[in-house]
Amino acid sequence: MGRAFEYRKATKLKRWGHMARTFTKLGKEITIAAREGGPDPDSNPRLRTLIQQCKRENMPKENIDRAIKKATDKSSEGYKEINYEGYGPHGVAIFIETATDNNMRTVANIRSYFTKHGGTLGTQGCLQFLFDRKACFTVSTKEGVDLDELELELIDFGVEELGNDEDGNIIIYGDFNQYSQIQKYLEDNGFEIQSCEFVRIPNDYKTLTDEEKESVQKLIDRIEEDEDVQNVFTNMAED
Repeated sequence: MGRAFEYRKATKLKRWGHMARTFTKLGKEITIAAREGGPDPDSNPRLRTLIQQCKRENMPKENIDRAIKKATDKSSEGYKEINYEGYGPHGVAIFIETATDNNMRTVANIRSYFTKHGGTLGTQGCLQFLFDRKACFTVSTKEGVDLDELELELIDFGVEELGNDEDGNIIIYGDFNQYSQIQKYLEDNGFEIQSCEFVRIPNDYKTLTDEEKESVQKLIDRIEEDEDVQNVFTNMAED
């Protein structure tokens, strides 16, 4: 397994914690996708995949419709996607993705979390070198599919790693900039896409003691509690 799969294994249980948080995150992603690509899922592949994911998470249809409507509501300011980067205790790099309708509130909150937990909020772009952005697809397995042959087929579409998860689903990691081409191939060839998320994989990990990990995790937990935060990525090595 490559580093993308190792990262997935370490973070899977952390990323989608509570149902209410999941619905909030998906709702914002739907609004952003609908604003960027239009409210019709038939012509907006990103929105189409998100709606499928919402259904799997048992998100109520009215929540989905409300999120799409917000994208077309001219009276709504909408969400802006803003990243924050910094270092937590013991020099652990922390990359934060937010979707906010009030940047002043968000940056003040994020800065306070770092300060109270022994970290430092850095400037935008200071950690770009440390993380590689990838598109991660979870796909239902198909009878008769050979993973090695599928991987060869997908290399030309920017796919870098492919394998199975513990539930037997096919997990595909590819170039972030080619996610739409990967999605089109999967749909055209009859694969059922369960989800597609964008992740940041660290290219170097920092090993800590259990006590040091605990102090870093307190900061991560506090950041993830903020309703403006969509994702938190770190280079802290897990057991």
